[in-house]
Amino acid sequence: MSQAFVIMQIGNAELDKIYEEAIAPAIRDCGLTPKRVDKHNEGGLLKSEIINFIQESPIIIADLTNERPNCYLEIGYAMGIDKFRNLILTVNENHFPESPNYVQGGPKVHFDLTGYDILAWESGEISKFRTDLERKIKRRQLIISPTIKKTEIIWDTEWIDKHREKAEAGIKNIGFNGYMEVRFTLKPPKTHKSQSELKEAARTSTIDTFGWPIGVYLGNRDEFSPRPTSEGIVTEVQSTDWGKSYDYWTIKKTGDFYLLSSFFEDQKGRSEEIFFNTRIVRITEVLLYCARLYTTLGINGSQPVHLAIKHSGIKDRILTSSNPARHLRTRSKSIENQVEEEIIFTLQEVESKLVDLVKQLTNPLFMMFDFFELADSVYEDLVDKFVGGTCG
Repeated sequence: MSQAFVIMQIGNAELDKIYEEAIAPAIRDCGLTPKRVDKHNEGGLLKSEIINFIQESPIIIADLTNERPNCYLEIGYAMGIDKFRNLILTVNENHFPESPNYVQGGPKVHFDLTGYDILAWESGEISKFRTDLERKIKRRQLIISPTIKKTEIIWDTEWIDKHREKAEAGIKNIGFNGYMEVRFTLKPPKTHKSQSELKEAARTSTIDTFGWPIGVYLGNRDEFSPRPTSEGIVTEVQSTDWGKSYDYWTIKKTGDFYLLSSFFEDQKGRSEEIFFNTRIVRITEVLLYCARLYTTLGINGSQPVHLAIKHSGIKDRILTSSNPARHLRTRSKSIENQVEEEIIFTLQEVESKLVDLVKQLTNPLFMMFDFFELADSVYEDLVDKFVGGTCG
């Protein structure tokens, strides 16, 4: 627990009562431990202990009653090390000349501090002083230590890392070094679905337009069908039916999705290339699959979704096209091996802003190939063709 250091005259019965009945309780009510050098020193040199208390305490309460030189000295030290904002000054109300209890020639607040905000107390109103001091400490705590908002946890990194390790080992096992990784999750509050609900949603959410679909579901192949786990469902597909390919995907009960899939380019024996049109088509499919999966799971269309796509193994590949009609003049190679982009959107925006979302996710990849950029009309054409059931 953090502490508050109290500077005040020691050995004065009235001030000891103020400390025990007002100052110390107010400090404790603010979640701090009260420290006073005569009660909490550890046997070291008194001066050193005082310095340590001042340096280590986020709140310092200094009572000016009776003009004690040591109190003013300690206040001066606190100011000298830039801890004035940590200081709360208090004093007996009879130290102010305007008080009816002020005694001419008696103790007063020294001129150097008369312009500062000083909390006054009266011996007959200790309870009120305790309340006023507690309020002041709490306000000061908010000023010097602003409330830090709890970081909202979006990604379950432990879960992702566990499946990424399995998937990377799997794709390496079949001899590929390039892949697309997809992960998406809901912004809290998340959902909670059973394995059966996840399986049915996965079965009905695939889009059979281009090759193995995202989240490929092979219910008729026992070795490739999704399996239940304690966390959700998972499947791994290693196929040689239409050229060697690899797909690993999993869905968590919270709706978190992870996929690692081999490049279509590698499946076609074009391992030195990246097809820009295929990347656009695949990412369009990812967004539509995400929207379809979450809609099937009953997720509200206004709920934000975080989606990240990584392309790995792109170093020394050339950006080109799978369609000769979409010939590119550039033959530049990527010097980076991987690139990742994350976006936030709502399910409703997948319909209204699909082309823009696809561009946000693909543009960072294309940029790795000598700053390559596509016209919006090309994005629109490819996205529209995929939505219409064909690929270009």
